Amino acid sequence: MVAMDVDGVLTDGALVLGDGGESKVFHARDGLGVSVARRAGLSFAIVTGRDSVAVRTRAEELRIEVLLQGCRNKGDALRRIAADHGLDVDEIAFVGDDWNDLPALRIAGLTAAPADAPFDIRRRCDFVASMKGGHGAVREFLEWLLDAQGGWANAAERWVETLEANGEARQ
Repeated sequence: MVAMDVDGVLTDGALVLGDGGESKVFHARDGLGVSVARRAGLSFAIVTGRDSVAVRTRAEELRIEVLLQGCRNKGDALRRIAADHGLDVDEIAFVGDDWNDLPALRIAGLTAAPADAPFDIRRRCDFVASMKGGHGAVREFLEWLLDAQGGWANAAERWVETLEANGEARQ
């Protein structure tokens, strides 16, 4: 399973607040990466300290299995996800970008951060993307992870073949 923070990981970290609520900008390449990796057998979780309708909508679009919003301690959230899904926490990869992600980064089996995460967070991670948060860092991590498991390109080809066979037009 791959668990991810949102602000600074799936988005660039900017918070757009207005009379109508909160808006977030997600990168399509991250979404496609999640879709390909899900079809390759990975499952996903979003673990975020904020509560946002935009995040709920994006999780539904990407068919992300677990969505935990309003999490104060992301390490406890990871333990709960592991227990609920019959996993050890070391079977979960976590992508985070800041100090509030450290409790999860300390216990996850594999850790990643975007290029623009603070140095003290990046140095604690197994993988640091060359891309910034909200600009393809998650996709880059998933490509790296799937390459280590036998190949991103093969997974992407299978994803395209499935789309063509099913006549699907969306992620």
